[in-house]
Amino acid sequence: MRESGWRHPARPALITMAVVGALALIAPHMYGNTSLLFTIMTFVVLAEGLNLMYGFTGYLPFGYVGFFGTGAYGTALLVLHTHLPVLLCVAGGGVASAVIALILGPLLRLSGAYFSIANLAASQIIYFVVSNPDLSSITGGPYGLKLQQIYDPPASYAAMAAILLLAIAIAGYFRMSRFGTGLRAMTEDPVSAALAGIDVVRQRLIVWLASALIAGLAGGTYVWNLSVFYPESVFNLQISVFAIVFALFGGVGTVIGPLIGAVILYSFYAVIGVSAPQYFELLYGLLIVLLVLFLPNGLISLLERRRIRVF
Repeated sequence: MRESGWRHPARPALITMAVVGALALIAPHMYGNTSLLFTIMTFVVLAEGLNLMYGFTGYLPFGYVGFFGTGAYGTALLVLHTHLPVLLCVAGGGVASAVIALILGPLLRLSGAYFSIANLAASQIIYFVVSNPDLSSITGGPYGLKLQQIYDPPASYAAMAAILLLAIAIAGYFRMSRFGTGLRAMTEDPVSAALAGIDVVRQRLIVWLASALIAGLAGGTYVWNLSVFYPESVFNLQISVFAIVFALFGGVGTVIGPLIGAVILYSFYAVIGVSAPQYFELLYGLLIVLLVLFLPNGLISLLERRRIRVF
């Protein structure tokens, strides 16, 4: 859509949410492999959630999977030890991830690779805690947890779709609002932004919490879709790598970029990566090199070169 079509700030977000919601609704009727659809949607959510932090603050959370795993375990423990409805347990998992993000707030004083490495270290600490055999009576240790009593693929699919719409709404707000203008200003020059009256620390923390919340909700819904899960399945570093690459491939700092990147690349992985992982890793590496060399701003930059404003 060209510049003239963008009249109200909320319009692009509403259109995107309507299209994505409709596709999520009809996809299971058009394609029978709902398990694959659910997994694709999970990574779309994670790419969009990571985009909130990296695309709007410039901080790359390489340990993003830590929030995903925290949400998974937070949800599972609420399911096993309370009588709350599943949706409230998932919400609790999201809140648990946000609380962890708040505790890790001092990491935001770091920047660049220091922040990314510290965030990765924090996620590994959480992994070692939940997988500790001495805590097997609580977390299941290395043996994981069983949630057969809440196994419900259709309901968890609908919940993941709702989380995706929430992530789109938040990203849309960050992109189109005055708050988002402040984010862009502080990303380009935090010192000048602070001198202009922008509370850099506060705004960065808000984005950090929102990004963690989305990952936590996704993690909780992910284990809702499973009957058994293990620490390695929800704290796997590959989850962070996929989310980062998917977001970069589509284009960070936008709303639709991570959506497009995740759908294309995970579909590519599902076709080639599972059956021939050795070729997939080669092609994936080549793709990343080409992306860095020719499309550093992702696929969305192709539209921007044509002077098409991208949401």
